[in-house]
Amino acid sequence: MLCGPHSRPKKGALLPVGIIGDSLDQADQEVFTRPIPKTAAAQTRFLLKQAKGSTKAVAQRLGVSQRTVQRYLAGRRKHPTPAVATRLEAEVRKDWQPCIRKHARTRAATTGGITVETRARFGFTAAPGTTDDARTRRITQHLPPAYAARLFHARATGATEQQLRDIVAEGLQEQYFQDVGRRAHDLLVEFTDIDYLDLTY
Repeated sequence: MLCGPHSRPKKGALLPVGIIGDSLDQADQEVFTRPIPKTAAAQTRFLLKQAKGSTKAVAQRLGVSQRTVQRYLAGRRKHPTPAVATRLEAEVRKDWQPCIRKHARTRAATTGGITVETRARFGFTAAPGTTDDARTRRITQHLPPAYAARLFHARATGATEQQLRDIVAEGLQEQYFQDVGRRAHDLLVEFTDIDYLDLTY
């Protein structure tokens, strides 16, 4: 897995505080639970990918010779000294979590999408001048990759909690209530009074 520069909010952007922003943070933390590579060879291969194939860069990072790095990669040296093993694990951990998060977000934004589980109050506006009384519903709905991409971008560029909520509401409107255009074409959904909301990707 090769990661480029990590996605960060624009300089000066304030991250939103609220249930949608918190849910995105929690989804990130769940992604982080994936364990790092266990063997010296696997850990070294991971660092090599981050260094774009430069064994010299990996050697400098670990404080060992290039030949030692090559031996780890080939599996000829499976057990580093305790000091090198500690350094190797520490260097992998520096890049591992941001890399896993970026990979998971890229997958969600391009192929996987994002799942919303929520209990909230939903109200509806249909034909001009007609509304339905809002009522509380529990919904679990998968949203397409485009909605994941919009949420990640909005989060990274300092969108407000309401803007994040509007993206989720639009996704639920299209996917759940309108059944992807198969019904209720003019329906507009109001998404309020959220009891809880979980996002997973």
